[in-house]
Amino acid sequence: MSVAAMVFQYQFQHIPNGIAISRNTQSRQPYKVFSHPSSGHRNLTLATTVPHAFSLSGSGAGAQYSSAGTVSILCELVDTGRNERKKRIAGVDQDELLDPKQLADPDSCFCEFQGVEIHHKLYEPESRSSDNSLYGQHEAQTPSLELGLPMILLHGFGASVFSWNKVMKRLASLTGSKVLAFDRPAFGLTSRHNTFETQSSDAKPLNPYSMAFSVLATLYFIDFLAAQKAILVGHSAGSLVAVEAYFEAPERIAALILVAPAILAPRAIPKVVDTKGDGSDSNDQGKPQFKLFKILHKFIKYVTQSIIQMMKRMVDMLKSLYKKALLSVLRSSFAVMLVRMIIDKFGVAAVRTAWYDSKQVDEHIIDGYTKPLRTKGWDKALVEFTAAMLAKGESETKPPLSKRLHEISCPVLIVTGNADRIVPSWNAERLSRAIPHSKLEVIKNCGHLPHEEKVDEFVRVVEKFLQRAFGGLEEPSLQAVT
Repeated sequence: MSVAAMVFQYQFQHIPNGIAISRNTQSRQPYKVFSHPSSGHRNLTLATTVPHAFSLSGSGAGAQYSSAGTVSILCELVDTGRNERKKRIAGVDQDELLDPKQLADPDSCFCEFQGVEIHHKLYEPESRSSDNSLYGQHEAQTPSLELGLPMILLHGFGASVFSWNKVMKRLASLTGSKVLAFDRPAFGLTSRHNTFETQSSDAKPLNPYSMAFSVLATLYFIDFLAAQKAILVGHSAGSLVAVEAYFEAPERIAALILVAPAILAPRAIPKVVDTKGDGSDSNDQGKPQFKLFKILHKFIKYVTQSIIQMMKRMVDMLKSLYKKALLSVLRSSFAVMLVRMIIDKFGVAAVRTAWYDSKQVDEHIIDGYTKPLRTKGWDKALVEFTAAMLAKGESETKPPLSKRLHEISCPVLIVTGNADRIVPSWNAERLSRAIPHSKLEVIKNCGHLPHEEKVDEFVRVVEKFLQRAFGGLEEPSLQAVT
């Protein structure tokens, strides 16, 4: 019952001899009537479930009641309601937040990389569990390709290792190699660090919430698996990490599998035919008017370029000032409060939106996605992750990723759901045209999470891709998977 409903469930009516209180049938709170012997006033006090009560006194038609007690109890009840709401975010109790290791699963592992305790899970093809209902019924149906290449799975924004639970063992059986998934900083059960408080030190460590850290962590796990190369599987924003890792060390990446990739695909740029000359006849080259025109043309071109460069510097300066102002806001307690409010209001709804059939989203899935909200500092970590993504381009000297996609030369598979409401499938189609020789698979009746919602179809398209890329099979025509 809400605070407002508890307060206003009583109906007040004037009667000739005072004030009568009629109680709502839904309420079970009693009221008591007290009479003052020294006066004709009648005092009616409501006995509430809180250790306070407010009184109403009336006499005849000119009934009056004391409002001080009413205001007091209303304020207290509203404050109590607010405090109760503060204690729960997306249905998760915020009273006693825990260290991430205290929330670990039996198969959870932790390793330290640059001062961060990274939570990860590792599956090998020979480690089969007959009592695991999530995987056991599928494992016998998945033949091993014996690729000798491990897989590293990279989750998307707001997700964690949990997102890969349904496919990890099947992918290990399929490849005949180890499959590892880890929680990127700010997500899952990887430790949280307050970078805003440590920025004053002379030795500036790598920001654990930056893209550069996630890329280096990915390459670290290739070494961790004692492999020369690995297949990277990225989902949503994790696809961005996979592609950036490829550009950081292309010799270490055997293939890329991008699932519902949150990578903005470039628009098709039409080719421009460059015409030689100025459009003047060759006979005009020696005329004085033509020479004067060439001088004026060069001068105007120089002035125009100078103005453009000046405007560009001004725009860059304004962008820098804007980013600094926004970063200062993100370092405030207001940003933390805003993140908590957004997660509380839209967190669970976003999980349901990611599925084509939201009825499949049961309590087990909700608990898996909201479990990290029980860790200490989860809210500040999300704020710092956002700040790191915002500040990413300040020292960036490389061209935009969209202009480098054509440089990818390893085998690439792009998987998307035809009903993805978060990253539309048309973006994946455009991305497949931007990456040379990439393969596109569209899974029907599927949303943003093919590896969770359509497990069999997802494993099937991955198997087909790996057979083509490493098994020497003839390439069949691609079509939607039903």
